Amino acid sequence: MTRPAHQVTTRHLGALYPFVAGAGFGVPGVLVGVDVSGSTFAHDPFELYRAGVVTNPNMVVFGQIGRGKSALVKTYLWRHAVFGRRAWVVDPKGEYGPLARCWGVEPVHLRPGGTLRLNPLDAPPASARPAADDDDDADRRRAELLVALAGAGLGRPLLPSERVAVELAVSTVGRRQPNPTLPDVVAAMLAPTAAAAAAVRTDVPGLAADGRQAALELRRLVAGDLRGMFDGPTSPGVDLAAPLVVLDLSSLYRSPALGVVMTCATAWLHAQLAGGTPAPGGVLVVVDEAWAILSNLAVARWLQASWKLARAWGVANVAVLHRVSDLTASGAEGSEHQQLARGLLADSETRVVYGQAPGEVSAARQLLGLSATEAELVPQLGRGVALWKVAGRSFVVRHLLSAAEAHLVGTDGRMAAAVR
Repeated sequence: MTRPAHQVTTRHLGALYPFVAGAGFGVPGVLVGVDVSGSTFAHDPFELYRAGVVTNPNMVVFGQIGRGKSALVKTYLWRHAVFGRRAWVVDPKGEYGPLARCWGVEPVHLRPGGTLRLNPLDAPPASARPAADDDDDADRRRAELLVALAGAGLGRPLLPSERVAVELAVSTVGRRQPNPTLPDVVAAMLAPTAAAAAAVRTDVPGLAADGRQAALELRRLVAGDLRGMFDGPTSPGVDLAAPLVVLDLSSLYRSPALGVVMTCATAWLHAQLAGGTPAPGGVLVVVDEAWAILSNLAVARWLQASWKLARAWGVANVAVLHRVSDLTASGAEGSEHQQLARGLLADSETRVVYGQAPGEVSAARQLLGLSATEAELVPQLGRGVALWKVAGRSFVVRHLLSAAEAHLVGTDGRMAAAVR
């Protein structure tokens, strides 16, 4: 006797064949979409860290243009707002304006010669700092940033004498005022004090000569073509308590100096977190077009050092790149650049990979630890579908986008499809 066929959805079929359904993480999270088994996929870096699933909350998102990474990042931030999360975004292309306005805020527009300034050497208010965070720690962070910026501009690592000149100038200015500015430090490097020179057994002309090249490069941010953004105290009215802070750098997107400007902007955001009490619920810090920072070795070192402080600051960093090879584009096999790229990935236990060109497969497999099957899959991923690798587990997830969210993900207002 032939039994009639029984029709069932994949959702219910999972009860008969449980091993084909994804088990998820067993912790709360925002809905991202559905994985290939048909089960829902949710993710929350803070909850995963709290549950011990991951040892750090950072993320890296890769994807060619048009594959859906921007739609994911924007809706991911929007959905986290339901849980009280705040977000700070470094936006080199000016694409996060619609998202900011949905949050009831306006982007912070930075442009050369503008009137709004951010001081990358800002320190947290003294009331927000723990006792262990003394002035020496603040000066060390400032010096590390300026060494990275000067090295990026000069296109080489600073010499020991140049590094010392930066450190002494920062220390000199830091003793005079709680929030030194770039013009203060540049002036102290070009005209050092006798006490600073005596500290390293040299004279004033000698110390000035040691730091002159680095000082002239930093002067570009003060009086050169990049003036008017980071060359003074932070302008009043920048609301860091807003649920979303977007730093719009689109006026410099085509500039070779984009990486330096992004580093200053990211440093300013990080300075608001350094040593302070972690924000309730956590903060997501998104660095879009992160290749502009990672392409320079000096600032890549600085970014990795900041990445490592995510847990102490109550932050989940999110780096957004086009290609996996962007991580190592400026470094040969075995170089420090590749070691930094591997270190950044080691400090980012959530990796999201949208479709990549076939030529990227080798780099993806090597850097991300993809299996042969995953490497074969990556070039075939359709729009809105990504490989998620979280703490050694892999999921193929289709991002779900509601009709109400469609207007959030447009690129310059010209996006008509549901997913970028």
